[in-house]
Amino acid sequence: MFGGKLGLPELLIILVIALIIFGPSKIADIGKGLGEGIRNFKSGMREGDQQPGEKK
Repeated sequence: MFGGKLGLPELLIILVIALIIFGPSKIADIGKGLGEGIRNFKSGMREGDQQPGEKK
């Protein structure tokens, strides 16, 4: 149905629609939460790679 790839124009349109719906402050909160989630996930993955009983 769709081409399968999103180019720059499509991403900009999505960003503008998100700004209209949520507003800039809510977008910033979502970005902050997403960044913290990714950081926590990476930290958990690093801890999971260590052997049991091994300390950092």
